[in-house]
Order: sequence, then C-alpha cells, then structure tokens
Amino acid sequence: MNKSAKDPTPNEELDALEAHLAGTLRPVRPSRDLILRLRGRLRMPHREEIVVRLRDWRSLFLAFGGVMSALLVMITVARAMFHLFGRKDG
Repeated sequence: MNKSAKDPTPNEELDALEAHLAGTLRPVRPSRDLILRLRGRLRMPHREEIVVRLRDWRSLFLAFGGVMSALLVMITVARAMFHLFGRKDG
C-alpha cells in the first residue's frame, strides 16, 4: 500500500487552504484618518535635504564604518562557530 497515494501532497493542502481563505476573508479598506496619519509620519525628505546629508562626509564615513565593523564581527563569529561546531577530521 502506497502511503503517498492516500495523503495529499503539501502543494494540494496549501492550495486547498488558500482557496478556503480566499473565500472566507474579504478585503478591508483602511480609514482615511489612518492613511493621513501614516502619510504624516512617513515623510520623504526633499532633494536638497538628501544632498546635504550625502555631502556630510563625516556622518557618511561613520555609517560606512559601522556597517563594515558589523560585517567583520559577523564573519568572525561565523568562522568561530564553524571551527567549534564544524566537521571533525579523524
């Protein structure tokens, strides 16, 4: 007796679940007040403000240095984990 012939595949199960949820859930529109509050919080800076931030080389250098330092720490930790828990020869 083949077990896979009885059990549906995971794709079939997901399709059935998706079809059930599509029939059950309906789209909801957010209120206008919520949209206005989000637009007030999520503000895109003006072009001049972006240019000023990019010309400030000290803060740009600090951000770049921070990213590179974090990357170096992550690589070091990954190498240490590999050496501690990696394959043992012999």
